[in-house]
Amino acid sequence: MTRQSKWITGLAVAALSGSLAFAAIGHENAHGWAGHEGKGHQEQMATKLNLTPSQKQQWADAQKAFFEQNKPFLQQARQTMNDYRAAKKAGDTAKAESIKPTMQSQRAQMKSLRDAQNAKLMPILDDQQKAQFQQMLAQRAQHQHHGGQQK
Repeated sequence: MTRQSKWITGLAVAALSGSLAFAAIGHENAHGWAGHEGKGHQEQMATKLNLTPSQKQQWADAQKAFFEQNKPFLQQARQTMNDYRAAKKAGDTAKAESIKPTMQSQRAQMKSLRDAQNAKLMPILDDQQKAQFQQMLAQRAQHQHHGGQQK
């Protein structure tokens, strides 16, 4: 797997999971993305953060609203990634290269959306949970950064 395809895969994972994967805490596929509700990851986060049932509900509501508000963009970004992968798989480097600027723009927009969503989630947490969440975000960012540096 090339460095670039690992990076793209990392972006897909970050975009569809990470802090966004918590959308369905306490809900089955609350955001309408069959197979991408991240339930196992959500349960891990809920356990690690020791969320109360009320916090879980608030978190799920915030995430559901996020996905509903951003559904067109998220679908478009997913389609762009799928188009890029298909072009790479088919050996169509010209098409893959033509898709890159769109992907870069969407990546920047996704980071902005994710950062804004994380800011909305913070008030749900108590001080200890906030510290843990910040640490988890930092670890994820470090993992993604190092993952993007590998070949």
